[in-house]
Amino acid sequence: MYYFITILDYLLLPFYLVIIYAIAIFIRNGRYPPGHPWRPYFIPGLTARIVGAIGIGLIYQYYYGGGDTFNYFYHAQVMNNAMGDSMGTWFDLFFHIPKWYDGSYQKYLDFLWWYDAPSEYAVCRIASLFGLLTFTTYLPTSVLFGTLAYTGIWSMFKTFATLYPKYTKYIAWCVLFIPSTIMWGSGIFKDTICMFGLGWLVYGAFRLLMTKDRRPGLIIMTIVSFYLVSVIKVYILLAFIPALALWVLFTYSHRIRSSAGRTMLKIMVIGVSVGGFLFFSTKFAASLGKYSLENVAQTSYVTSTYIRSVSGDAGSGYDLGPISPSIGGMLKKFLPAVNVTLFRPYIWETRKIMQLLNAIEATLFLWVTIKILLSVGLKRVWRTISADPTIQFCLIFTLIFAFAVGISSGNFGALSRYRIPCLPFYGIALVLIYYKNQPLQKNILSLRL
Repeated sequence: MYYFITILDYLLLPFYLVIIYAIAIFIRNGRYPPGHPWRPYFIPGLTARIVGAIGIGLIYQYYYGGGDTFNYFYHAQVMNNAMGDSMGTWFDLFFHIPKWYDGSYQKYLDFLWWYDAPSEYAVCRIASLFGLLTFTTYLPTSVLFGTLAYTGIWSMFKTFATLYPKYTKYIAWCVLFIPSTIMWGSGIFKDTICMFGLGWLVYGAFRLLMTKDRRPGLIIMTIVSFYLVSVIKVYILLAFIPALALWVLFTYSHRIRSSAGRTMLKIMVIGVSVGGFLFFSTKFAASLGKYSLENVAQTSYVTSTYIRSVSGDAGSGYDLGPISPSIGGMLKKFLPAVNVTLFRPYIWETRKIMQLLNAIEATLFLWVTIKILLSVGLKRVWRTISADPTIQFCLIFTLIFAFAVGISSGNFGALSRYRIPCLPFYGIALVLIYYKNQPLQKNILSLRL
């Protein structure tokens, strides 16, 4: 077994933690003085990400004996070793300048397996950049990934806590402390960068479109976040953009007094959104590749079939039944796909300890969903959703995203990572629906209805 985590990691890690916490405490004391409702959550939220970053690294090293997190880090090691030649060599590799067949770089390119895989190499480049600050040691680099993700996660929390100050505590639970988002959204993974980008996109969209904030720094961060998510996991945007368009639409339509005017505006914007989505998917099919409209059904079918075939005998695969590789065939599996993303694996489907942890979390989501339907009632649930554009935004993103990953994963292990972007949104929708109809002192997780 090759150990990416060495004694140097353990020696350096405390110094980086001291620096990170010193900066975090300085920010907290400056922006959230005593008495500020967000102050109690700032350091615990950061700690959760740091613990997640360190913990998942230890699990991959000493339990799994390897994994993709170390593959990303290995690429960073190869790139940073190029510093031995010159800074220019590192610069060329970082910015993907030489072709894969360039003989003058061959001693590095031979080991950069993901050099021509844009989404994977984007993560490798970020790890390489952080590695320049950490002497290319795994645990400190992983902690920097977790800290980076936290800036986006905290921005998402600020967005919803600003909209619903009355429910700050419950929003903090959903955004900052869902276990699987901490585990899979903190280390050296694609998912970590995507959680960073998604959080900033939510914050940037809210500030730019809802509050008319035009600060250059906010615009730049929103653009950078959009770029990173589009490069690493573009399908997140295919769920986020329609939900965002409808969020803005429904928010502003509430300001129109005429019901006929509101209806007309909604029809117009929905029509433009659908038409624009179809145009975008067709016009940029080559850029979208396997996620273009004409290929997405086949991609989902092939991906889920492959993952299920290589993992089903290990007790991790799931089967939604026969799926036709067409848009219509996929849509027939909408409800099973959403169900598997949000509520499975069930406890009795688990075979491993990691699966059990995911099953406990999924069971809690299932229980809270059932409790809301029973204690609040279908009629009041529908009225609450209909009256609140933000709940609609959260649910639309959740349903589109949950359907996409549920139908294309085929494996509970992969699904536990793929689904984490939608979990905070679904959690926020649940707590808003519940506490808008129940006293704040009631515990949403209680077994009592």
